[in-house]
Amino acid sequence: MAYIPDHSNRICVDFFSSSLGRRLGAAAAAAGLVAAGAPAFLASPTFAGPKASVVKQEVLLVSYAVTKAAYDKIIPLFQADWKKKTGQTVIIKTSYGSSGSQTRAVIDGLEADVVGLALGGDVHKIQEAGLIDKGWQKENPNNSIITNSVIAFFVRPLNPKKIKTWKDLDNKDVDVVTANPKTSGGARWNFLGLYGSITKTGGSDAQAEKYLTTVYKNVDVLPKDAREATDTFVKRSKGDVLLNYENEAILAKRTGEWTVPYILPSPNILIEGPIAVVDKNVNKHGNRKVTEAFAKFLYTPAAQKAFVNNGFRPVTAEGKAYARGKFKQVETFTVNTFGGWNAVNKEFFAKGGLWDQIFSKSR
Repeated sequence: MAYIPDHSNRICVDFFSSSLGRRLGAAAAAAGLVAAGAPAFLASPTFAGPKASVVKQEVLLVSYAVTKAAYDKIIPLFQADWKKKTGQTVIIKTSYGSSGSQTRAVIDGLEADVVGLALGGDVHKIQEAGLIDKGWQKENPNNSIITNSVIAFFVRPLNPKKIKTWKDLDNKDVDVVTANPKTSGGARWNFLGLYGSITKTGGSDAQAEKYLTTVYKNVDVLPKDAREATDTFVKRSKGDVLLNYENEAILAKRTGEWTVPYILPSPNILIEGPIAVVDKNVNKHGNRKVTEAFAKFLYTPAAQKAFVNNGFRPVTAEGKAYARGKFKQVETFTVNTFGGWNAVNKEFFAKGGLWDQIFSKSR
């Protein structure tokens, strides 16, 4: 098994080095609003004088790779809505990459105003670093979950190996493709899906660990995120079966990259995608109002429709009405089955946890 290191966080450099940002930073520094040499995005937006109102706002959204298509549709909708309501122009910069890498980047200094990561466990890490206040789940509807998904199997056409259920993945002749749980939120959902496929059907924890060890022995490469895992399987023709988000399967079919019907194994893990305002950064940037408004906008019918159109399962009543008939129903369990993300991160993904033990046995 080869580990593919993550050499790129896909950070939006233009946010830090744009001509607008440099000009605003210089002007603000000259006026004594920020320290000289501070990053441009720390400066307050355009000022025409002491009584002038802010006419521009900037927000940095940091998210995981597979959400880009949805946000490309949602962001212009919010910008128009905000302009209509306030008269302000809002510039929303974006950064996409593997959820684990994005989490580390924010903790290490990427000044995200809002994070839309692959799992609540990554938001908890940013909270533990002192950047997000406790109780962030209660700041938005639905415990700050904006999308749902499940795990899908891409199975290569004309494959003589029958792959229809979780159990088929521990066949030693099956080459499995999944991303790396150390860097990818999607891969952590895959890990929990694999584990729960045993324990939710009457198996013990010991049986689940044995099954996971066998499955990961069938994994030759570990791409850094869900999008790269799709490319590895679809474009590079590696593997017999790919485990990935359902929305990745929907996108691949829509673009014509993948034409074979995908499989939704049952029981399945209910994938929950959170949104959270990064309190320390918005306090510094002075853009809390617009950032919080953007987070809440993700629950509007227009935003939920955009998520649905890009393969995500909605979380609101209006979104579910729009999505009726678009998604196959499947039995699901949640991360709370394993005690929630704090317990999962400690037991499964912390240094020396179950993933490290399985990786050492299966490489």
